[in-house]
Amino acid sequence: MPATILVVDDEPQILQVISGILLDEGFEVLTAGDGEMAVRMAAAQPPDLVLLDIALPGMDGLEVLKDLKDKHPSLPVVMVSAYGSVENAVKATRLGAYDFIEKPPHADKILLTVRNGLEMARLAEENRRLRQQAAPAREIIGDSEPIQRLREQLRRVAPTNASVLITGENGSGKELVARALHFLSRRAHKPFVEVNCAAIPEDLIESELFGHEKGAFTGASQQRRGKFDLAHEGTLFLDEIGDMSLKTQSKILRILEEQRFERVGGSRPIQVDVRVVAATNKNLEEEIAKGAFREDLYHRINVIPLQVPPLRERQEDIPLLARRFLQELARESDGPAKELTTGALEALTQLPWPGNVRELKNFIWRLAILSPGEIVDMEALVQAGLQEPEMSLAEVNDLDSLIQERDFRQARARFEKEYLRRKLAEFNGNVGAVAAAVGLERSHLYRKLRGYGLEAEREE
Repeated sequence: MPATILVVDDEPQILQVISGILLDEGFEVLTAGDGEMAVRMAAAQPPDLVLLDIALPGMDGLEVLKDLKDKHPSLPVVMVSAYGSVENAVKATRLGAYDFIEKPPHADKILLTVRNGLEMARLAEENRRLRQQAAPAREIIGDSEPIQRLREQLRRVAPTNASVLITGENGSGKELVARALHFLSRRAHKPFVEVNCAAIPEDLIESELFGHEKGAFTGASQQRRGKFDLAHEGTLFLDEIGDMSLKTQSKILRILEEQRFERVGGSRPIQVDVRVVAATNKNLEEEIAKGAFREDLYHRINVIPLQVPPLRERQEDIPLLARRFLQELARESDGPAKELTTGALEALTQLPWPGNVRELKNFIWRLAILSPGEIVDMEALVQAGLQEPEMSLAEVNDLDSLIQERDFRQARARFEKEYLRRKLAEFNGNVGAVAAAVGLERSHLYRKLRGYGLEAEREE
């Protein structure tokens, strides 16, 4: 996609000359005759670079520069003035201007400065994305078998351009998986653009996705690029796609097939190269049966299905997640990370966590903030809102007491821990012998033992 340049000058002739130079080189050009208009236009559609006159009526160029850099810190702004001086150049540089050129504008100088500014911005954005890619927050945490399978699927799928449908319950980490998919792909240095289909009003979703032309509808005072446009050569993440209207679904289907679209109110086709990753917590096959989702779109986005397991199916990951959330909070608050006792971790692993990882994270942060000491025990969990189990795992001594448990997942967890504890005692702490006796891989058994806070006396 061609870069968009915003030219700001109160002289119509200068606007015409600079716009003509840029248009001849294939750039998209927006123009503003004063500072206030420039600020409004940049807010509605952030350009890729700004050529800004210093001597403007009302809000002068330096004020506009300060406003633009406050709201768009990475936006390169080139100051243009017939009254070039060292003092103005120093002021502009201190406010964040990329460069300073004098009138009358020379085509070669303008084009060289614009290209250099765009390249600088591209490198800065690439560096930012690489830092994000390496951030611990994007790690998919866990050693459980479901998470190991998911990681392996991501490694296989990410290098391709195939469309992916991520399914899973609310809070299970679908967005995290989508971001990991992007940053493991060949598109990692390009944009990752997210759209929450459930959060955008129906009358605005098309404008949000495809952009709009000036005057396309009431309030469309400027042209605006849509999410497909912004995600060119990168990844577009359509979160909660099951909540998208049938009308919008048909347009999405056409774009996926043709890789081009038209802005709302426009007639010029725009070609894009976008990989679409969709996610939903709904059963789309059921939605198709109800007539709420297009079957052809389902087959188009479901080339590669990825299922994110709920937390209750990987309870052995809870201690790892809890410790990571405590470390994250410590980094944000610039303080020491608190520690959970074995009993507290056991209590956390017993719960079903219907809100999944999101609910666990919120609870761990609340727990750490409310706990006065550095050690978080069972009492702190209860004070933070956790209901202490009526019966501890060690009290599970017979089948009748286990059957009385109403929640199947809690009953299973209680049974597993007591079962493994007794097997360890039976084989004198020999993990290899226990693994062979119960038919589990030794590595899987170790993870189970760690998750339940059980320690073997010896390995061999």
